Amino acid sequence: MRTLGRAGVRVSPIALGTMNFGPVTPEDEAHTILDAATDAGVNLIDTADVYGADANRTIADDSAAKGLTERIIGNWLAKRPGRRDQIVLVSKAYGRMGPGVNDLHLSSVHLRRACEASLRRLRTDHLDVFMLHHVDRSTSWDEIWETLSDLRQAGKIRYAGTSNFAAWQLVQGQEAAARRDLLGIVVEESIYNLMERTVELEVLPACTSYGIGVMPYSPLNSGLLAGILSKSDKAARSESSRATSNLVTHRARLERYEKLCNDLGHPPAVVAQAWLCAQPAVVAPVVGARTLQHLQDGLAAADLLLAPDVLAALDDIFPGPGPAPEAYAW
Repeated sequence: MRTLGRAGVRVSPIALGTMNFGPVTPEDEAHTILDAATDAGVNLIDTADVYGADANRTIADDSAAKGLTERIIGNWLAKRPGRRDQIVLVSKAYGRMGPGVNDLHLSSVHLRRACEASLRRLRTDHLDVFMLHHVDRSTSWDEIWETLSDLRQAGKIRYAGTSNFAAWQLVQGQEAAARRDLLGIVVEESIYNLMERTVELEVLPACTSYGIGVMPYSPLNSGLLAGILSKSDKAARSESSRATSNLVTHRARLERYEKLCNDLGHPPAVVAQAWLCAQPAVVAPVVGARTLQHLQDGLAAADLLLAPDVLAALDDIFPGPGPAPEAYAW
């Protein structure tokens, strides 16, 4: 178990991501995955109010599906008395949830409505972490912190988090929280994996400096790091179009990567997530399990300790940018 950034609450070394619950994974299978995850000791469950829209349609055009994933989790919780107190439940707000002018972004009006709606769908009285799903440059931190403080005092949220924030925005948020004597942001959820390491420039150093834990999403880079070269043509085509279109560009490095994984005797999906678990700023990679096998790979990654020479070999295959300013200056 690890602490969730500067918060004292302890969480599992992987988080169960639920974005596929509904549009990809049917409710009964989603409940099976939730059972298996929590039975295995995973207590960090990640969702968002906009999850549930069909992946082939934009969220803005799929109003009926918004909130579906939260409802699936809420139904699961309702059928399992006592399980709610065993998990750390994360949800997010920012995206459009209705036709109104204030049905999106981070205004006090929208955040309060979004929190209440998430609680109803999840069938719970509080969120352990309420995340700001994206930056909103038109809303001040003063307004955001006043809203989050009110929600916390009302017992509706425990901690505040962010997702997809730049380093300077995280620093602004923490400084604004400090002026109000608030705990501030405890966790940031960013895209981060062996192939996409941009956050190493400034986001990870800022998080480390300000006590913000990091929950990386897309740990397998849309399937590219899951052994895509060794899959059948049919299986490879089932991955995202972005992943398959990148095969030509990254084939040489992926060949080296998959050979290294084969030499280690571990599946590529396990190695990629184990690498994330080994990064000092990381609290828990978000394992977006569509199937039980995806969950099993995440659990195996949490138990796999990569040796220093293996970490060095992975850095050689997929070099990161390094921290700023050394990455582009002296």
